[in-house]
Amino acid sequence: MTAAADHLPFTDVAPAHRRAIGRWLALWAGMVLLTVVIGGVTRLTESGLSITEWRPVSGVIPPLSESDWNDAFARYQQIPEYQELNRGMTLTQFKRIYLWEYGHRLWARLVGLALALPLAWFAVRRALTAALARRLALILALTLAQGALGWFMVRSGLTERTDVSQYRLAAHLGLALVIYVITVWTAADLLAPPGPDDRRDARIARAAGWVTAVIFVAAVAGAFVAGLDAGRVYNTFPLMGGRVVPPGYLQLTPAWRNLFENAAAAQFNHRLLAVLGLTAIVTVWWWARPGLVGRGRRLLDALLALAAIQVVLGVGTLLLVVPVWLAALHQAGAVLLLTAGLLLLHASRITRGSQGPSHVATKPQSPPTGGILGG
Repeated sequence: MTAAADHLPFTDVAPAHRRAIGRWLALWAGMVLLTVVIGGVTRLTESGLSITEWRPVSGVIPPLSESDWNDAFARYQQIPEYQELNRGMTLTQFKRIYLWEYGHRLWARLVGLALALPLAWFAVRRALTAALARRLALILALTLAQGALGWFMVRSGLTERTDVSQYRLAAHLGLALVIYVITVWTAADLLAPPGPDDRRDARIARAAGWVTAVIFVAAVAGAFVAGLDAGRVYNTFPLMGGRVVPPGYLQLTPAWRNLFENAAAAQFNHRLLAVLGLTAIVTVWWWARPGLVGRGRRLLDALLALAAIQVVLGVGTLLLVVPVWLAALHQAGAVLLLTAGLLLLHASRITRGSQGPSHVATKPQSPPTGGILGG
């Protein structure tokens, strides 16, 4: 252990419990990632409003008889989405979108149980210290809030709109990503103490922090693109309508509404954040890689590779007019990219009481651009 390791969180947890809890949280984070992808597919298939009630317990049982299906379909026929967009839909077509939303809700319930039950078991076994118990309780509370926020989002599309509010959709995705970030960070605290070759450098950590923040904001901006169906507005790259900034970018007043309610602006902003993120990642990779060895270098290389893949997925999704399978891969790529940035930040940060880098290979030169790297 290095000096920095002595000041990592949760060092008072027994080693066997650290491994067990860390592996459980890593697996659970994977379940959250899959939830995000399933939620994205649900939105892309226009399935999210097919279930017009929120029954956290009895809703586990789907319609089992033809009468049950007809009742569910009748409720769907009362909302604006059916009346304005899907009038004439058959019961077979309705079953298809219903089962997507049902699967999304059922999986979310399973994810909740996969958090609550092991947490209770570890608590009964007295495997949790006070600090770790507080962290896990926070994750559980946010997960419960996520369920309520999901229903709050669905309600926005049941009375006057033909889809859910893009604001509530972005909030729903944003909270899912917050839960994911806290979970991955906690798992890394438990499973990934610094190794002998890890460089603990505040400048690299600051750069990784900025990059991770840009990735997070770009992902949430993608929710506005999805909520406004903005991915179908301009399906060319790199120009939009033959221009860098699309026509009508500031057509709404007051001007701030364009950020969240203008489809062309939402797509442009998402593109801009993607370009900014890629530029930042390439810059950090070029600047920091000479001073990294071991896990830090591998994470930095993974960050660059995932960024390149994510750009290809994003451009492909756009040019092919948002095929569901490719858009789902793009959303999964965003979460994986966020993971790489987060783990790089975790591996390079200076912990309280640290004496500085635990290993120094080649000292990085000053970054070529001060803004994104924080100077």
